[in-house]
Amino acid sequence: MRRRTGVMVAVAAAVVVSIGAGGAALASSDDGDAGVSGKQADRAVAAALRVTGGGHANSVERDSENGATWEVEVTKPDGNTVDVRLGADYSLVVVEGDSEAQ
Repeated sequence: MRRRTGVMVAVAAAVVVSIGAGGAALASSDDGDAGVSGKQADRAVAAALRVTGGGHANSVERDSENGATWEVEVTKPDGNTVDVRLGADYSLVVVEGDSEAQ
């Protein structure tokens, strides 16, 4: 129970940090899926920022590349921009360099 509470606190903190840093991202879907909501997008952003150790979320969208459900573009604290692909459960699928930013 303590571990779960700690994880929930960490997720909440990541969301607050991302919003405070201007990381609130707009949810969109390439396939026109109207099921994307702000809460789901916020969870994807929080998960991506945990993976990258912080930074700034530039965008979040539905994605199916590499078997992912979400793609979050993150500018990491070191200035590099990456695409973080997450599964439906917000677990990491892959982190790739962002070809548009390079």
